[in-house]
Amino acid sequence: MQYRPATRAVHSLILSNPCLFLQTRARGARTFSLARVSYPDFFHARVPPETMALNDTPGLAGKDAHDQSRETRRALPGATLDQARLDLVALIDRFTAGCEGTVETPVPGVFLHRVMNPGGPKPGIQTPALALIAQGSKRVIVGDDVYVYDPMHYLVSSVDLPVIGQVTVASDSEPYLGLRLDLDVEEITSLIQDQNLPPATQTDASRGLFVNRLGSSMLDAVLRLLHLIDTPEDVPIVAPLVKREILYRLLMNGSGARLRQIALHDSQTQRIAKAIKLLRQNFDQPLRVEDIAKDVHMSVSSLHHHFKAVTAMSPLQYQKQLRLQEARRLMLLDIADAATAAHRVGYESASQFSREYSRLFGAPPLRDTRRWRDAAAAGA
Repeated sequence: MQYRPATRAVHSLILSNPCLFLQTRARGARTFSLARVSYPDFFHARVPPETMALNDTPGLAGKDAHDQSRETRRALPGATLDQARLDLVALIDRFTAGCEGTVETPVPGVFLHRVMNPGGPKPGIQTPALALIAQGSKRVIVGDDVYVYDPMHYLVSSVDLPVIGQVTVASDSEPYLGLRLDLDVEEITSLIQDQNLPPATQTDASRGLFVNRLGSSMLDAVLRLLHLIDTPEDVPIVAPLVKREILYRLLMNGSGARLRQIALHDSQTQRIAKAIKLLRQNFDQPLRVEDIAKDVHMSVSSLHHHFKAVTAMSPLQYQKQLRLQEARRLMLLDIADAATAAHRVGYESASQFSREYSRLFGAPPLRDTRRWRDAAAAGA
């Protein structure tokens, strides 16, 4: 798989919707996230089709592996798949009507997105999830890798990743419409322990994002999950069954081995996931890679190698992104000024903080926060 190198210059976050609010950090876990945002969960991506292999299984020609086995027995008319895609657009359009941003549904872990005015690139943390686009497209930067994806493909993220994302196609007449299904590692573990699940080829730690073409079996299951929004009384019984089917479809495609790795005991990917958790819990403390390597039972060199394979960045780069995003959150919520925010996230040098902040967000702290507030006021 090849990638186009990302530019080092990153534009600042522009948030213009008055319904935006930021979920405050849980004090004990020291994690942070965005909720009810004025843009979708853009942290899903694919490499452009001319530069990517859609999955890791030779001969599938971009199809979901499970779909291909079905289609060898019964070809699915193209019109049927096209109609299913139109159904997905219609459902998300109906459920998000009148909203700009993210909508939490009655189905646990399912979020819908509608964006008409996407603005510029937006940094954030991508958590484990399945992401689909019904209408529009996105661009995502992970380290030095650039991904773009659209309604023909879905993305799966298996670990927490600092990313920069942007909805690239959206308008008032044809808004961006998307879906996110949060993935639970315990549910994946339960499924791979099922003796009826076919074994997968063992694989080493690899990037915590992968993309496949959206096939009919996956799309059918997603549509059935969304239809439960109309019958919330069915959600407690039916939703877990449909989610399990979706996980099964994910595990059975050509790249499913990557998702299995996060749930396999003592796999390299699971160790890196533990290292990521330690970094997120202690991002404001001095980084001691030796201690993290010891905690996850890896050598320092092995930790560096596999950490970059999964996250596209070094542990130090990962920590830096966590610090800068948390500092920005503190300033946008008026919890701290620039100097206080820098100190609280672990910076000892104000000038270093300002340089690295400008590099990530495209402007120094004060100018960036002022620009955000001006944009928010203009959109109110």
